Amino acid sequence: MTHPVKGIDHCFALVDDLDAAAAQYAALGFTLSPRGIHSAAKGTANYTIMFPEDYFELLGVLQPTELNAPRREMLATMGQGLHAIACRIDNAEQAAEALTELGIATQGLGSFSRPVPLPDGTEGIASFSTVSFTPDEVPLGMVFMCQHKTRDTVWVPDLLDHANTACGLDAILAVSDTPEADAQRLARLWADGTVSAEDGLVRIDTGPSSAPLLLCTTARMATLFPGVDLSGTAKGAFTAMRVKVRDLQAVKACLTAGNVRFCETGAGLAVGPEFSAGVLLEFVPA
Repeated sequence: MTHPVKGIDHCFALVDDLDAAAAQYAALGFTLSPRGIHSAAKGTANYTIMFPEDYFELLGVLQPTELNAPRREMLATMGQGLHAIACRIDNAEQAAEALTELGIATQGLGSFSRPVPLPDGTEGIASFSTVSFTPDEVPLGMVFMCQHKTRDTVWVPDLLDHANTACGLDAILAVSDTPEADAQRLARLWADGTVSAEDGLVRIDTGPSSAPLLLCTTARMATLFPGVDLSGTAKGAFTAMRVKVRDLQAVKACLTAGNVRFCETGAGLAVGPEFSAGVLLEFVPA
């Protein structure tokens, strides 16, 4: 059976205050979609930050419901931040069947749709099917799979232009006490998942045109981001997101205009989690 998971489709930050988080990301120079409201049963809403090949999502709880109780528990126990990675698949049902045959456990297969406010003031419908890897398969955060059925209402051209020149996910980083062991477990989740290590970083490649995962100890993460307080990131989930940009000077201009403190890193510019809803955010040249 062919492994069905082709790479990283998007990732999301679960946040305490959705509109406050959106304001923070606007101050960082991102273009955000209009707020999308999920069903009353879900009680959640989101904003998306779109790139040509992938994207980032801010997800928040508007009203407590039975369905969003696990999200509220995550916020209460782990804190806001980069909680989840969504993987690219062609068909959710077929993916679940193929992964079962490969000995990789999944759960929560289902489909849903929601209204999508579009930048021109009209409204479309976004439809998805999703299926998650079970918690036992995932040593850090949440990893699930997402089948897009209405790509045109998600990848809207007007949303791809960002003042900070962002153009894609470069990498997802996470703190791990056992990075080598965790990397081997995570690599199984992607068809082209491979593990390599260099200079205290363990890298999981996730497929062509797909952001890798980088795992390391807390001490090594601190050397990557000097002066950044890691305590404001989500515990037991993912820590940092590297975003590709076309012009670092444009990033500096946006951060300065937004009164956002940043520091220089070996790869680019970093913003602490207090300015980006619990996500340590790094801008690197595309």
